[in-house]
Amino acid sequence: MESVVALFREPGQAQQALEALKTRGFQRDHLGFALSDVVAEDTIAQATGVSPEAGAPGGTGSVIRGAVIGVVGGLVMTVPIWLLLVIIPATRVYSHGGVLGMLFGVIGGAALGGLFGALAGSDHGDYVKLLRTMGVPAAQAERFQAALRSGHTMVIARDPGGARTDEALSLMRRHGAVRLEDAVGRGQLQSERTGH
Repeated sequence: MESVVALFREPGQAQQALEALKTRGFQRDHLGFALSDVVAEDTIAQATGVSPEAGAPGGTGSVIRGAVIGVVGGLVMTVPIWLLLVIIPATRVYSHGGVLGMLFGVIGGAALGGLFGALAGSDHGDYVKLLRTMGVPAAQAERFQAALRSGHTMVIARDPGGARTDEALSLMRRHGAVRLEDAVGRGQLQSERTGH
């Protein structure tokens, strides 16, 4: 199955491209789109009948990243207090308690950071993983995700037979697909044609 992925500056352009693709015979279940504005996403979904594309879940990477950030946060909050306890002569007797405070700060920070990382990682917002499964190179997939974060709309057209990808690409260009480099600053193509 080959796929065409394109970016649009305005949700309305993406909606027009989806309508044009449907008019040319592309089935709704082979089309998808994604954008960060949930209101515009709902509007496009209702107008076209095309379901928004869900990115892949963040997975364990989000949990680990959250735990590391939590540990760093716990240390940032407790180490200065411990240093003050060590530096001030009258409070040196409490420095052992400061060490325990740092330990609890690290444990609590890791637990809370991991929890929030798990919650953030379950939001199906990783479009890099989704695009990688479609055959888009990692660097370009990251640029597509960056463009989504900056407010662009991504449209995906899948062609099971691979015979109509040029047609899909041409339709998307006619309806305002922007070059990837214009969307994020360093891309190369207006849209990507991928297959696997």
